[in-house]
Amino acid sequence: MRITNTVKQDIRNKGRFFRGAAAMMLAAVAAGAVAQTVADQTVPETGGLNIPSNLQLFGKLDPNVRKPTAIVNDTVLTGTDLDQRMALAMALNNVTKLSPEDRDRLRMQILRQLIDETLQIQEAKTAEITVTAPEIDQAYARFSQQFGKMPKQMSAFLRDAGSSDRSMRRQIEGELAWARYLRKRVEPYVNVGDEEVNAIRARLEAAKGTEEYNLKEIFLSANEATQQQVFANARQIIAEIQKGQQPFEYFARSFSEASTRAVNGDLGWVRGAQLPPELQAAVQSMQVGQVAGPIQIPGGFSILYLTDKRQVLTADPRDSRLSLKQLTIKFPAGTTQAQATARAADFAKATQAIRGCGDVQRVATTLKAEVVDNDQVTIRQLPAPLQEILLKMQIGQATPPFGSPEQGVRSLVLCDREEPRSGNLPTSDQIQNQVEQQRVNLRANQKMRDLRRDAVIEYR
Repeated sequence: MRITNTVKQDIRNKGRFFRGAAAMMLAAVAAGAVAQTVADQTVPETGGLNIPSNLQLFGKLDPNVRKPTAIVNDTVLTGTDLDQRMALAMALNNVTKLSPEDRDRLRMQILRQLIDETLQIQEAKTAEITVTAPEIDQAYARFSQQFGKMPKQMSAFLRDAGSSDRSMRRQIEGELAWARYLRKRVEPYVNVGDEEVNAIRARLEAAKGTEEYNLKEIFLSANEATQQQVFANARQIIAEIQKGQQPFEYFARSFSEASTRAVNGDLGWVRGAQLPPELQAAVQSMQVGQVAGPIQIPGGFSILYLTDKRQVLTADPRDSRLSLKQLTIKFPAGTTQAQATARAADFAKATQAIRGCGDVQRVATTLKAEVVDNDQVTIRQLPAPLQEILLKMQIGQATPPFGSPEQGVRSLVLCDREEPRSGNLPTSDQIQNQVEQQRVNLRANQKMRDLRRDAVIEYR
């Protein structure tokens, strides 16, 4: 489903601004405030330019005013809007450099998102939905906190990256407005009855022991006219993913046209039978960590990333909840690989000598290491190499060191393990909420198609 989750500025205010500017120009003409022009056959001493000798300027130059990139139902999207949103996406994803091809693709994707945001904001306003400035301020403060910054620090960070807090605030406004529109105009008309919930529970019980997959996706829409080009674009995206310079989630946020883009392309846990036949066939042959595609499905192409798999309602050792202590030593700036390797060897010797978690602090003091406790992590949440190690470890043992010269070296000490319980059926309320959300997303997707179809969009 292709629903964007970003935002545009106040549509009506912007429309009034441009209509007002046009009215001022017309008023100036009506008042006779128009300069005389030079006759066609006259060429002033201006290098061949046809410029009147008695020219008169109307208005002042504003370097912040750019020509429009697109006009959506009389709402202008400027080059500044597009540039700042691109800079925002790159800054929040720690991307400092893009190839010309990637930059062009990202630019077109961001423009599509801005157009969708404009349509969403406009539709929300027709339902008399507004988002107040204090609400945006609160959301912006929470957003800044996620990056460990105060709002003023976040604003400075965005300016340094070539974006602005204005661009982020518009995105926040759009997300809130569209979410409220769905709650007001879509969710009240979505109902899931008890009979349907019971049928789903019965199917889950029947599926016990079968495999389910944790998937992330990138969906690219295509029709007969664009099929070859979209396929080629998908191949390029896969090639970039395989380089490993950016995670799959970055490409999902940047290029996917599905509603899952807002959650990094995450489809969650699904069984093969829940997928289209083309995707079901692909995922059954995939290994954890593998990317597959482009896979042609109705409406376009899909790129899949299998992050995990398990058996339905069956206990899995990787669901064990662990209590861990992490020791970390950091290297001074300029540490070479050889120096880091030698220091890591000493670190490994010391950590392997640990005799239970009660001994961690003593060893940490000797090594001048930092200690962090975590008793809420499951094995499944850790990187695959650590999963395999921890599955074989006994209480009180430490993992081999891992890390890098830049980020330091770490070791995990296993303090306790809570074995997973047998899988339980989700409650009726959980099933009902999930099905309702799926249907809300489907109707929202249909609404966006209608808005795009009826919109008047002029590209510049």
